[in-house]
Amino acid sequence: MLDPGDRIAEAMLGLIMALTFTGSLSVADAGRNDVRAMLIGALGCNLAWGIIDGIIYVMITHAARSSERKQLHMLRRTTDAAHARSLLAELLPGDVAAALTADELDTIHRRLAGSTGRPPEVTRLAMSDLLGGLAVCLLVFLSTFPIAIPFLLMDSVAPAMRTSNIIAITMLFVAGVAYGRATGLRPWLVGLSMVLLGCVLVAITIALGG
Repeated sequence: MLDPGDRIAEAMLGLIMALTFTGSLSVADAGRNDVRAMLIGALGCNLAWGIIDGIIYVMITHAARSSERKQLHMLRRTTDAAHARSLLAELLPGDVAAALTADELDTIHRRLAGSTGRPPEVTRLAMSDLLGGLAVCLLVFLSTFPIAIPFLLMDSVAPAMRTSNIIAITMLFVAGVAYGRATGLRPWLVGLSMVLLGCVLVAITIALGG
């Protein structure tokens, strides 16, 4: 439902937002009530943002498919060869479009124009859109739990905070390595960069009162 980049990005989002809550705890002054409030806040915030992010994902994917449908309708109707090539170049992946000659693009256009099948006039929401939105919501929400578990299992705030931070740093690094592998970059370097980026974003968010 989601490509690796999307999965990693959504998990990172949930993790960073949860870290803004755990990072705001004072090790010296926090009591169990403070920890409980922090956990409720982190879970509630990530659930709310997961729902919002899931809805936005559905809207974006639906809008993208609607745009492709409109371009396909225009491609079928146009009689201008240059315009048809331009539309095809937008519809096809860049490397594929660049590998095709003008004659090959014209052939594709003629076949599409002569096809009896017609795409629907209205692009409806697909089940894959809804499942993708649900996956986004779950990724953002569930990424809270690994760094929250130490606060549930340990009575003392200080060791729970240290353990939670170690888990968070590990998750950031693993996410970076996975992103590096998915994009063809150096995994370990991207992993370290992701740790640094995550720490900077959390520090900025806390400093701004987020």
